[in-house]
Amino acid sequence: MIIEPKMRGFICFTSHPKGCEQNVLNQINYVKSKGAIEGAKKVLVIGSSTGFGLASRITSAFGSNAATLGVCFEKPGVEGKPGTAGWYNTAAFEKFAEEEGLYAKTINGDAFSNEVKAEAIEAIKKDLGEVDLVIYSLASPRRTNPVDGQTYRSVLKPIDGEYSNKTVDFHTGKVSEVSIQPIKDEEEIANTVQVMGGDDWRLWMEALAEAGVLADGVKTVAYSYIGPEITFPIYRNGTIGKAKDHLEATAHELTEKLSSIHGEAYVSVNKALVTQASSAIPVIPLYISLLFKVMKEANIHEGCIEQIQRLYSERLYTGSEIPVDEKGRIRVDDWEMRDDIQEKVSKLWDIADSDNLAEIGDLEGYKHDFMSLFGFDIEGVDYTADVDETTSVKSIQ
Repeated sequence: MIIEPKMRGFICFTSHPKGCEQNVLNQINYVKSKGAIEGAKKVLVIGSSTGFGLASRITSAFGSNAATLGVCFEKPGVEGKPGTAGWYNTAAFEKFAEEEGLYAKTINGDAFSNEVKAEAIEAIKKDLGEVDLVIYSLASPRRTNPVDGQTYRSVLKPIDGEYSNKTVDFHTGKVSEVSIQPIKDEEEIANTVQVMGGDDWRLWMEALAEAGVLADGVKTVAYSYIGPEITFPIYRNGTIGKAKDHLEATAHELTEKLSSIHGEAYVSVNKALVTQASSAIPVIPLYISLLFKVMKEANIHEGCIEQIQRLYSERLYTGSEIPVDEKGRIRVDDWEMRDDIQEKVSKLWDIADSDNLAEIGDLEGYKHDFMSLFGFDIEGVDYTADVDETTSVKSIQ
């Protein structure tokens, strides 16, 4: 079929298999261009099909020649209906990994469940023996906790009263005022922490440790974000921020639990990037469009793959002690948070409106990055050609 983008708001309902394949190949080529990384050789990526998780899997495989086991929850295409972008990304990754003789297997299912954890452990025991790096990169609006059987839903709300500020409809470029109501009660915070905090990461690491499939010296990394003060009420000081605080506390707990095998757990604070999740958060799209403009002009802009390649090569695997901030976090948002960058963004924020955003911001760059999440607007892809929407992932039966 010929596949075109079909969007409503921050959701795209279609994805393009050839576009996703080219996008994956572009990331692979970038990692290869930066040279080899003396990193982990057997890697488990939980949340491996898009964004930072996909970039982690690509960097592990094509930067360090690692065997990778991925866990994701994606839908395959059926005749007349495309699959999810993550499905096509995974199909492409496995194809290119096989061409280079790299082990690549993927488990498709609910990573929050005990069943998927058990399936991953079985695959590690059978094929790898153990893993020396575990990346935790899940993003979901809801989670069923396997311990109590309850399904929790996260909310994106401020805690200390109503929050109002500017935002942008990135499809039209219209800048408007948005107001977000605060939490109704403490339960909304608790539910968000259940979904987006460190509880599931802890359950994964405990299950892997109990099964004896963690290598001596294993590292595990979960991804987070802090951002600038302008987004604090809706992000870092809001419900999501409480979940991120819990994630960071979990890292310290896991490091203690892994001490017997010299293991370490880290939270990596990454840069603001265009994702389906970030596009859904009011205020963030306007901030990102201004940030991109400023960082590109300073020649320090990064996407997911550039961020993760730098995380691996300049933080995790330098051969020396991993640099962290005062709270023990790895910071690869350091370029975003530079004083000169934030000062410029703040000045642009004050004057940004519908009339000048196309000039002072990078709305086109934002749109391109959003479209590319689903395999569209990728250079070198013929979008007028028929493609096979039923593309399969080799390791998923």
